[in-house]
Amino acid sequence: MTTEELGRIIRAARREQGLRQDQLAGAAGVGVRFLSELERGKETARVGKALAVLDALGYRVRIDPPGSPWTSPPEHRER
Repeated sequence: MTTEELGRIIRAARREQGLRQDQLAGAAGVGVRFLSELERGKETARVGKALAVLDALGYRVRIDPPGSPWTSPPEHRER
């Protein structure tokens, strides 16, 4: 996943939930400028703040170790 993809996911989730940037920023405890930069895919966005935004949207982050069925290409996954 790239920072741009993460930003697009966050923007889409915010809009789907009918939130303005200032509303989400307030709920996550971050600034509007930070949220705007995060949604635009800024590479230097702070991870802790990004996680707070995702949490405020009701999202959870899962990290799968290399070689797990979820990180293998689809053609290599067990069925």
